[in-house]
Amino acid sequence: MLYQLFYWPTIQGRGEFVRLALEEAGADYVDVARESGKGCGVGALLRFLDGRDIARPPFAPPFLKAGRLVIAQTANILLYLGPRHGLAPKDEAGKLWTHQLQLTVADLVAEVHDTHHPVASGLYYEDQKKEARRRAADFLENRLPKFLGYFERVLTRNARGERYVVGAKLTYIDLSMFQIVSGLSYAFPRAMAQAARKYRRLFALHDRIQGRPRIAAYLASGRRIPFNNEGIFRHYPELDAD
Repeated sequence: MLYQLFYWPTIQGRGEFVRLALEEAGADYVDVARESGKGCGVGALLRFLDGRDIARPPFAPPFLKAGRLVIAQTANILLYLGPRHGLAPKDEAGKLWTHQLQLTVADLVAEVHDTHHPVASGLYYEDQKKEARRRAADFLENRLPKFLGYFERVLTRNARGERYVVGAKLTYIDLSMFQIVSGLSYAFPRAMAQAARKYRRLFALHDRIQGRPRIAAYLASGRRIPFNNEGIFRHYPELDAD
């Protein structure tokens, strides 16, 4: 199947979690908004969002077109892709556990976004810098350790060993953990340098995922959009740890 991924063309954002799964799976996909020609570009994405051409329109990207299906929400897309590409456990409990962890990732991503846009998404960062400093300080002191500590414990307590978050094989949550560590390391390099000494298994997982052949090839390619200050993970030095 040729998948069509719909996401903004200049940022990694939430769409990157889906891209990583598609890349690791070796799946055929088109990143629609980044392509030119008929049926491509940002216009194609916007046509889906206005709801005129689809019975069940998505609220926002990312969304994935798989045959006649249009699936929105990052965790929902991965719930669909995982079992079809060997990136999820086969048993129901394992699938739900992996999905639960991905939903927790979604909670973390929302909090990361709010470190630089704590007042309103429609305002520029420069319009809320004072509030962002306060929000980022609380995030780094209280919320980030809670999330990273949780994922570190889950990784450690995996009965099948410490190489993966769920079971004995790679799943899409491992890829998401890679993206979380990568994104946070870009946004908060000083804080994450300190975190690396505390959450060793999580950072080791990041390094293993980075070295997987298909992921390494993807990271070295033009398909991987560089981190920048338009997406979720943004680097503002004044928001990083002292």
